Amino acid sequence: MPISHPDTITVRAPRAAKHGASMTVTSTSITEGAAIPMDNVFTGCGGKNVAPALAWSGAPSGTKSFAITCFDPDAPTGSGYWHWLAFDIPAGRTSLAAGDGNKESPAGGKSGYTDFGMNSYGGPCPPKGDPPHHYIFTVYALDVDSLTGVSGKTTGATFVFNMMGHVLATGSITGQFGH
Repeated sequence: MPISHPDTITVRAPRAAKHGASMTVTSTSITEGAAIPMDNVFTGCGGKNVAPALAWSGAPSGTKSFAITCFDPDAPTGSGYWHWLAFDIPAGRTSLAAGDGNKESPAGGKSGYTDFGMNSYGGPCPPKGDPPHHYIFTVYALDVDSLTGVSGKTTGATFVFNMMGHVLATGSITGQFGH
C-alpha cells in the first residue's frame, strides 16, 4: 500500500505475496499502530535498541524459510530507511524472542546490511521535530530454504528484489515513534 506524506515522495511497501496470501504477525513488544516502547528504540534516540519479540502464524504449506524486514517509509531520504533485514530463518520457526534480532544469526538465520550500516536490528530514531514515523515489521514466508544472491552485505532494495517470485505469504505489524 502506498504511504504518502506532505514534503515526501510516495513510497510503496515491499511487494506482497504472489498469491495474495497473508499471515498474522503479533508482538509482545509492539502494539499495532501504537508508539514503539523505548526498549526497542535506537540508542542514539535514548532507547535500548532491543529487537522486538515477533510471532507469526498462517504460513502456507510449501514454506521453506522466513525473512523479516523493518522499514520506515517516512524517513526523509526519498527512499525510506531499512532498520532490519533477516533471512534464511528455518521454516519450523514461528517466533523470535526480544533481542534475537540483535544477533547476526537470528533464530538460525542470517542478517542483511541495514541503513545503519550494521548486520542486526537498528531501532527507530527519526529526526527531532518530524511527525511520528511508521515502522513496518514484515514477515515473509518463502518457497526457498536460502535466498540466492543475499548475504550479510545485502542492503534493503536488493534484499527485497531477491525475494521476488519466492514470497508465498506476508504479514506485518506497524508501530510508530517520534520525538
